Amino acid sequence: MINVTPSGEACGAEVTGVDFSHPIDAETLRDIRRAWIDHKVLAFPDQHLSDQDLERVTLLFGKFGAEPYFETIEGSQHVVNLCRRADETAPVFAEAWHSDWSFQKDPPIGTCLYSLVIPPVGGNTGFANQEMALEKMPADLRARLEGKTALHSAAAAYAPEGVYGEKDKETDRSLKIVYSETAREVFPHPFIMTHPESGKEVLFGCAGYIMGVEGMGEEEARSLIMDLYAWQTREEFQYTHKWRENMLVIWDNRAVLHRAYGGYDGYARELHRTTIKGNPEQFLRAG
Repeated sequence: MINVTPSGEACGAEVTGVDFSHPIDAETLRDIRRAWIDHKVLAFPDQHLSDQDLERVTLLFGKFGAEPYFETIEGSQHVVNLCRRADETAPVFAEAWHSDWSFQKDPPIGTCLYSLVIPPVGGNTGFANQEMALEKMPADLRARLEGKTALHSAAAAYAPEGVYGEKDKETDRSLKIVYSETAREVFPHPFIMTHPESGKEVLFGCAGYIMGVEGMGEEEARSLIMDLYAWQTREEFQYTHKWRENMLVIWDNRAVLHRAYGGYDGYARELHRTTIKGNPEQFLRAG
């Protein structure tokens, strides 16, 4: 039997009583899945996992997601090494709030992140509960979002002129990023969706990967996107995860935003990541 201890913050829980280095029975998996939907971010401490174990865990939740702008580790098409050397001077990766790969036609339903090397200070991960953000949203802001479709694109990050494009190649970043012209592709997703497993309405995506609003002028769209961002990332909707080595964290990409925190200059940090892809109908439905 698993033990689930809520974080006491806007989302997140720690789960013990399971060892992912061994096969998981169907009843335990159902309990974990239920806790995942309820708490949106699950942390499993004291896991000793190989990359093959991490891949196997990923497949308990869905299929492997594509990694269009990262080089994967040698021997795997799915595992990405999110690493930073102790002497690295490149800016910390992914410090802005986002939902993983929201610019894809069928974005991943979740992400698995396993810690190998954790610095003694800093290096936390922030999460923002988008079900709660929508539930508590002022009526006037919600009215501006109702029925609207956001236009998602990776251009600002991964196009040649993007944050992680040609200029980033001049840094000493150890994370292997591959920029591409394909980052200019645009895919639409409604701002307000219905989570297919919880049945609850949620907000999906935010500024950064949202570059416009379908049928709306640039200035009006920018105003809406930034007003939404200011609301959905408020402290009251956040959970700050503090890492320990050999910890597996799995989050619901359909229900939370996340971001990386720095604060560990002079120390190394290394985590291995996979994304979880579901069937398109398992992602989200328009609210």
